[in-house]
Amino acid sequence: MALKVKAVEKNIKFEKNSEGVWRYVMQPDLYIALSQAKVIKEAALRSGVSQGVMKACWDAAGEVIKAWATEGHSVALPGLGTMRFGLRAKSVEDVNKVKTGLIKTRRIIFTPSQDLKDELADTAIQITCYDRNGNIVKRVTSADAGEVEDTENEDNGTTDNGSTDSGSQNSGSQSGSDQGGNSGSGSDAGGSGTGDNTGGLDDEPGGSDH
Repeated sequence: MALKVKAVEKNIKFEKNSEGVWRYVMQPDLYIALSQAKVIKEAALRSGVSQGVMKACWDAAGEVIKAWATEGHSVALPGLGTMRFGLRAKSVEDVNKVKTGLIKTRRIIFTPSQDLKDELADTAIQITCYDRNGNIVKRVTSADAGEVEDTENEDNGTTDNGSTDSGSQNSGSQSGSDQGGNSGSGSDAGGSGTGDNTGGLDDEPGGSDH
């Protein structure tokens, strides 16, 4: 089994009204989304229980996870990792200026288990390259180191522009930040919409992500 990745030649503009440069941008080539019914059916087959029982367990687990996560707990997702609540907000120097209006977005943070990260690291990657006209020009099996991003240990502290990233956990608040410069794409297969991904940092001075 291998993960499919596509490298699409796209015009990237770093400045407004510039001509831009052509670069091959890699992104996952995802399959179609699987419906909940299909997942429940497969899980029922693997566990030997009826689909009705599996659906009841699935629904109950979902309600428990949703309830506990919105109470601020870090909740275990069986075989996958944990999920917790987080937020992005602006930082202020004066405590009298602290208010809920500083919160920009609420977040759901997923932390994969070590077993899941090991599985991903050991999975081969097949890259298909498309030129600007949509023609396949190359196929290659990646020989990368298989390193999996560790958001818990690598992304701690404050960024250069004063931004931080944090999410609530049972033991308190944990901070982290992403300092990327990686190009990212919001397009589907063969589509456009490439942009520069800076790891979600705020452009505003004094901004913070919590």
